[in-house]
Amino acid sequence: MLKQRPFLIETLTAIGLIAAPFVLPHLGFAPNTVNRILVWGLFGLGFDILFGFTGLLSFGQSAFYGTGGFVAAYLLTRAGFGNVLGALIIGMIAAAATGYLIGLIALRRTGIYFAMITVAIAEVFFFVEFNPLSAFTGGENGLPGVPEPSFDLGFTTLHFTNGWSLYQFIALCYFVGVVIALRIVRSPVGVIFSAIRDNPLRATAVGHNIHGYKLTAFVIAAAYAGFAGGLLGVLQAFMPPDAFTFETSGQLVMQTAIGGRGTLFGPLVGATVWLFLQDFLQSALGLGAAWKLVLGLVFVLLVCFLRGGIIGGIADLYRFASGRRRWVEAETDHDAMDAETTRQPAPAPIQAKQVEHPAYSGPILRATGLTKRYGGLVANSDIDFSVNQGELRGIIGPNGAGKSTFFKMLTCEIAPTSGQIVFEGRDITGLKVTEVCQLGLTKSYQVNQLFTGLTVRQNLTIAALAELRGKFRLDLFRKLSAVKGLTELVEHTLAQIDLTRRADVPVSELAYGEKRRLEIGLALATAPRLLLLDEPLAGMSPRERVETVSLLKSIARGRTMIIIDHDMDSLFELVERVTVLQEGRVLVSGTPEEIKTNATVQEAYLGGVHREIAA
Repeated sequence: MLKQRPFLIETLTAIGLIAAPFVLPHLGFAPNTVNRILVWGLFGLGFDILFGFTGLLSFGQSAFYGTGGFVAAYLLTRAGFGNVLGALIIGMIAAAATGYLIGLIALRRTGIYFAMITVAIAEVFFFVEFNPLSAFTGGENGLPGVPEPSFDLGFTTLHFTNGWSLYQFIALCYFVGVVIALRIVRSPVGVIFSAIRDNPLRATAVGHNIHGYKLTAFVIAAAYAGFAGGLLGVLQAFMPPDAFTFETSGQLVMQTAIGGRGTLFGPLVGATVWLFLQDFLQSALGLGAAWKLVLGLVFVLLVCFLRGGIIGGIADLYRFASGRRRWVEAETDHDAMDAETTRQPAPAPIQAKQVEHPAYSGPILRATGLTKRYGGLVANSDIDFSVNQGELRGIIGPNGAGKSTFFKMLTCEIAPTSGQIVFEGRDITGLKVTEVCQLGLTKSYQVNQLFTGLTVRQNLTIAALAELRGKFRLDLFRKLSAVKGLTELVEHTLAQIDLTRRADVPVSELAYGEKRRLEIGLALATAPRLLLLDEPLAGMSPRERVETVSLLKSIARGRTMIIIDHDMDSLFELVERVTVLQEGRVLVSGTPEEIKTNATVQEAYLGGVHREIAA
């Protein structure tokens, strides 16, 4: 729908904002309440980009809300600055700069530790506002006398005083905030935000600098908070000290959860419920301070029964209503797939990533003396290993032989204790996963690492963006369709892994074999020079194994690959040479026929397997 009507949401938002002064008074909304809802909604736009789209839960947004608000209020009340809009923008910039500095510290940790750091930061800012900087912030008295906005147009002057008059200014600010937020979440950066929320490990592994993108989301949220804080002072003609309190951050989190995170409009809906009930419970029912108890119960019920918030619940109803139609379509697709007796040949491989070593003619990958110790445990010991350009190499070994650890060292997921790894003549020992992937070395995982909350097409888009844009780029207002070659690369990869007809299906609805193909597709979409596949046949049914072997044969043409798998028959059918690991060391290397007839291998590995089967 968005592709057919790209400005539908913006248009509906504008209509809603224009209609609000004519409709909401009849529903019992006072103009001051509506203005407060919009300020909280604008505050929540940035927070939803951080929490809903990027998955970073911050309890410290009050620090930036207060920073932007007090900087703007100070300029307007004590510094003699007369331009309200200019002061709001300066406050926003100050909040964004503060967010950048704080983000450098807070984003060193993830999960609950990140959340706790933001709590501590909010408390520090609250203390600083009340004590060392009280001469500038007014301390517990705040900053009174914030003027209303006005604009001199030459032929007339527009004054936005209060009530519905001030609503026009705040509504315009909110609308601009929505337009900017929509552009951000629809941009390549917004797609990567969603990837980080779903699976930061895989977002890193396909070549994105997720720390840089997390910091970007943090700064965006801080900027929105700073501008909203300035609007709070304009709305109340007074900048209150409670803007810095932890309660402000907690209220923002709760409003976003009530409305629905990851929707942009969830914070606005949550603020509407919160503020309307607050006024209703206090004024109409006369509950006084007890309104918090009732509102708390409402919040608990909503979180328990509408985990996606109010907007998420509406979306679930829509999906339920259209579910039968989609189920019928899915069954038709599966029947068509079952009717196929042979798999169509995949397209030619995508041209691999070119690196700056055109004259290099040695092995594409060479590991020397590679060792990994975990305390007293030696996972790999003194491994020498090399792969030539265009070679298909297999790695086998019993469980505990150190195969996965070896793969992780080759792709720089873990650093070796000693030894060296050279890729196309360049020493990559100690580099990060993102950097190695950008050079053209990537892998698929033994356990699927997919973006399960997204569709197949969106998964491949995330991987393709790393190939086409590099590891980090701030094209915040660029359309996905404007990324040159993106559509072609995604469609080509879909065809290679035979998922074209399933392109717009959520990953959670795929069969296991389809997920394994998509796992390989994520690696393929980065156009690697060297592709490592960690047990691509693991957990598959016999039919799925046949289909996947056919897939691997098709993508192997013109490509260098290293494959780990326990299915020896399939592996020997695929590769040209095999390296056998045992107890973290290289036991022997040779052609599949040599490995099959090698007495040492038969005794150490193949013979043991055969004896188990015979028993």
